[in-house]
Amino acid sequence: MFRIKKSFSLNFKKFKFLLITPIFFLVPVFTNISESKAGLEFQWDQDSGYRRLKWFQKENQRKFRNTIYFFLRPSDRKDEILKVNLAIPKSFKTKLKKSNISLCKVKIGGFETRTKCIDNIPADIEIKEDNTSLVFYPYRPIPFNKDSYAIVLKVFNPRKSGLYQFHSYGQYVGKSVSSYLGSATIVID
Repeated sequence: MFRIKKSFSLNFKKFKFLLITPIFFLVPVFTNISESKAGLEFQWDQDSGYRRLKWFQKENQRKFRNTIYFFLRPSDRKDEILKVNLAIPKSFKTKLKKSNISLCKVKIGGFETRTKCIDNIPADIEIKEDNTSLVFYPYRPIPFNKDSYAIVLKVFNPRKSGLYQFHSYGQYVGKSVSSYLGSATIVID
């Protein structure tokens, strides 16, 4: 009698396994795997002094209106900054307008909150003629504190998809030359 109960419980476990297994194989078929984000960033030159900067973009599709935030967190700055330069890759072909470019104090979003500008920082903005560089001259130096700051670009994404690497340089108070702050690699699908 004990054997009958044991075999019945084993048969029930096998039956339950056979019912649940197809569900595990069908779940990936019904979900859109192509929308998953990879946690991997490609770097061109691993041996250089490359520093990864945090960034955020609202849209990654080609020819879509996009808002891109290039963050300057407290860990990315060593002192007060007088001038910020953003080098834009030549292959990132889009029209830049001063009215759609800003420098602001930002609240970096997370799981429950959105990324948004808290205060705009008044600054003179220079755009190079071939759209390969932006230079910001804030009226007051960007302070060295626990706040995060961002360069915000409101642009249309380029026609070509790919990886675009933006480099940031900053001139610290008391220095006469800009130094490398870091790079951000954005993806356009």
